[in-house]
This record gives sequence, C-alpha cells and structure tokens, in this order.
Amino acid sequence: MLGVLANSAAVLLGGAVGMLCGSRIKKKYTDSLMVALGLATMGMGVASVAGTADVLCIIVCCSLGTVIGELLHIDDGVNALGRLAEKALGGRPGKGGGFKSAFVSCSIMFCIGSMAVMGSVQAGLGDNSILFAKAVLDLIASLAYGAALGVGVAASFVCVLIVEGGLTLLSAAVSGFLTDAVVGEMSAVGGVLLIGLAINLLELRREPVKIANMLPAVFLPAAYMPIYEWISSLV
Repeated sequence: MLGVLANSAAVLLGGAVGMLCGSRIKKKYTDSLMVALGLATMGMGVASVAGTADVLCIIVCCSLGTVIGELLHIDDGVNALGRLAEKALGGRPGKGGGFKSAFVSCSIMFCIGSMAVMGSVQAGLGDNSILFAKAVLDLIASLAYGAALGVGVAASFVCVLIVEGGLTLLSAAVSGFLTDAVVGEMSAVGGVLLIGLAINLLELRREPVKIANMLPAVFLPAAYMPIYEWISSLV
C-alpha cells in the first residue's frame, strides 16, 4: 500500500500548491492550460486504446459497463460524494468549473488509465515501482489542474486512495486471474474513459459525458477474457 499512499499524497500536495498559485495566474492562461490538459488527456486515452489486442472486448465491455453504471446510478453517487467533499472542505469554484466538476474529473483522471490499473495490480503483488512513478507524474499534473480548477483537484486524493487501494487489495486476492492480457484490456477500456473525459474538459458536447457511469467497464475484461477463450475453444 506504500505506492498508493505516495500517489494519494502527491495528488493532495500538487493540487493544493496549484490552487494557491492559480489565484495569481490570469484567466487567459488558465483557459489555455485547460485546453492543453484536455488534449493531453485525449492523447493518453488514445495511447491506451491503441494497446488493445481485442477491439471487440472494448466494445462489449464499454457497452455492458455503461448499462451497469446507469442501473447503479454511479454518476449520481460520485457527484453526491463531490458535493459532500465540497461541503466538508468549503470548496470554492475553480476557474475551469465548480468544485464538483474538478473533483469528479480529476478523480477519474488519476484513477483510470494504464498506470493506475497496472500499478495497483503490481502493488498488490508486492511491486510499488509503477505507482511511485505515477506519483511523480500526478504531482506535476495536479499542480497544473489545481491552478486551473481549484481545490476540487486536491480533494480527489480521497478517490485515488480508495480506488487504487481497493484495486491493490483485490489484485492481491485474485492475482491468479489478472493475466497480462486482462490487465492490458482493462487499460485499453480505461483509455476510452479518458477520451470521454477529454471531451468533457474541452467542452465538445453540450451535455457532459457521464464518465462515472462507464466505470464498471474497466473491470469487465476480467470476465470477458476467460469467457471469450472458453467460447473460442468450443468453436
């Protein structure tokens, strides 16, 4: 869990420092920064998706995962958590949007992606090196996001702690099922969510994509891969 703690602390520290510095930066610079961060997020998403070895896995998992998320109202739950954090921390609106928007966007940003998934899995197996590297990268990213979006970025460390910690504990318990192929497809599906997040950051849709409702999709490759292999063996 040491890697998880380091990553969470990096997000908290970077977001807090970025928020303090953000008040001294003119709006035109933070607006430009938001565009750059949105494009960078989309680039990370595309890179993750490009690593898939099974496009059908992405389609099936994203479709089924979104239906599950809609039924469970995950987006409503995450937004409620954001409002609770805002109330507890006395969050102020960020330059790029409100506290809730920053909290939700950065929680997804820092918890979904190849390094988050693979790092948590490896940490569960006793290797924290990926999460340590991710902590350095997230420290830099949270500085930039904190300057643009405000205190909601720092608050997202709670979700990093919960999600990565949960994945780490889970991977330790079911390590035999998390093959390299499964982890790779989980990262690829996570890349789709990052692209959706980039669309929200760049405000390319009138209604934001409900990324939180797609979160179950990230875990579905763990079920899809063995089922697909079983069906393939019968054909």
